[in-house]
Amino acid sequence: MLNVRDFIEKSLKEIRETVREHKVISACSGGVDSTTTTFLVHKAVGEKLIAVFVDDGLRREGEPEFVVKVLKDLRIKARFVDAKEEFFKALKGKTDAEEKRKAFRDTFYKTLGKVAKEEKVKFIAQGTIKADILETVKGIKTQHNVLEQIGINPEIYGYSILEPLKELYKPEVRMVARELGLPTEISERMPFPGPALSIRVLGEVTPDKVAILRKATEIVEEETRNLGTFQNFAVLHNDKATGIKNGKRVYGNIITVRVVVSEDAVTAQAKQVPYEILERISEKITNEIPSVVRCLYDVTHKPPATIEFE
Repeated sequence: MLNVRDFIEKSLKEIRETVREHKVISACSGGVDSTTTTFLVHKAVGEKLIAVFVDDGLRREGEPEFVVKVLKDLRIKARFVDAKEEFFKALKGKTDAEEKRKAFRDTFYKTLGKVAKEEKVKFIAQGTIKADILETVKGIKTQHNVLEQIGINPEIYGYSILEPLKELYKPEVRMVARELGLPTEISERMPFPGPALSIRVLGEVTPDKVAILRKATEIVEEETRNLGTFQNFAVLHNDKATGIKNGKRVYGNIITVRVVVSEDAVTAQAKQVPYEILERISEKITNEIPSVVRCLYDVTHKPPATIEFE
């Protein structure tokens, strides 16, 4: 059982001893892992920290505004980086899941590298947790925030990495967040993949596809927010199917809904969602997103499936 207070005190000491007089930037997406890391490092080094939110164009509706507000409320100096063009360019033409993850990772670290150079920063802090490392090392899927553990030296991007949460699983990270006094909208926030909606768009990632998925994601999250589950989301298929819109046959998009129960993301069970909720989700998605003609529900556990589709 994690002794949260001891963990925090030990982490603060280690961060101070590592950073010394240097400045640090912390990659903060607004999720519990990255925000807890950011706040922990801020608590350790104060004004020497700059939190960086990279807008990759792949976030949920209102995400950039949410993150900027959270950092402002926590009184953490922040920098917003618009890198949408770079990320879509890196993902262009890529359809393989691992290729997309690696393209995202490379663009993410190059973007942070530019900021690190501009800010004359030696260290970058990030919210890597144990599940990220295990899945990447085992070859299940490449997590964008894992480098050294698979033999990639982060100094090729121009800096060293701080990963204060790398020995913790998600439930333990939440315990640390609560102990640090972070708001419940952070400590209890539902997990969201680092590469964001890019891995929930099956096939090539384009701004138009992301816009479709962003709206579907908003509907799914709104309709399932009271289920008390681990992760609830939508996936946009690369294939299309026939449907009927305005009395005419159309060839449209397919959305799959995924709702799972889990403790640490290592294993997960598909949730038996009440049919009326699924029906309402389907009606909203097909009515509010003109291109979507079918809405499916995934009942597969992890294993044999992963939580994400890619």
